[in-house]
Amino acid sequence: FVLAMGEIDLSFPSTMALSGFIFTSTFQATGSVILALIYSLLSGVIVGFINGTLVTSIGIPSIVATLGMQFLIRGFSNIISNGLAKTVALDKTISYKIFAEKLGVIPVQSIWFIGITIFFYFLLFRHKFGEHVLFIGDNREAARMMGVNVNRVKIMVFILMGIMASFAGILSCYRMRTWWPTMGEGYIMMVMAAAFVGGTSMFGGEASIEGTFIGSFVIGSLEAGIVAAGLSGFWTQFVCGVLIIASVTIHTLAKRRK
Repeated sequence: FVLAMGEIDLSFPSTMALSGFIFTSTFQATGSVILALIYSLLSGVIVGFINGTLVTSIGIPSIVATLGMQFLIRGFSNIISNGLAKTVALDKTISYKIFAEKLGVIPVQSIWFIGITIFFYFLLFRHKFGEHVLFIGDNREAARMMGVNVNRVKIMVFILMGIMASFAGILSCYRMRTWWPTMGEGYIMMVMAAAFVGGTSMFGGEASIEGTFIGSFVIGSLEAGIVAAGLSGFWTQFVCGVLIIASVTIHTLAKRRK
């Protein structure tokens, strides 16, 4: 959604870490999964609102605003955690079955992934909100002249991004039953690669939810293949870099021909 709007959010890996810390800390302090979920997701809302406000009200380019927020949030997470990991016994809760176990041979988190993909497909292509997002990405001034509240839509998209980053942090805590200070690091490259390979334009106005879904499997399969082949993890970075450049180049050339 952020890319489709012609913006970018580089703060989501740090948002994952902060939300994961809040989730595990709240659960350890209260024993309440519901309270931990609420506080964790709320932190994502706050980060998204700050990002959106910096971009819309102050006018800072999103790449600069979210890069600064990435460092700020990561530093804050390390300060309040003293850089120490947290182990949490989430496997003893009922919610573990909902967020981390398997339904037969299918991991529950894969079902969440499919469900979220379907939800965002309908939100982007079958709802007025998604129509406004794509309109803004294609021509912001035209959207404003047509009565679209551009700033409000942008803030809502950044909040949505913050919520999803928080949810990803929560799922990571469930999967590993641990929170660690570097949670989310290295995800920017893979997420961008999946989006661009899937057909989302870095210039805004175009997006493919199903393409991104397939792109994420392609990137994940490549990473698994590199590991299975016994190659260094650095090859993953190299391959993702090649895919990003190739995807954007192909899309740019195709756009010029049009």
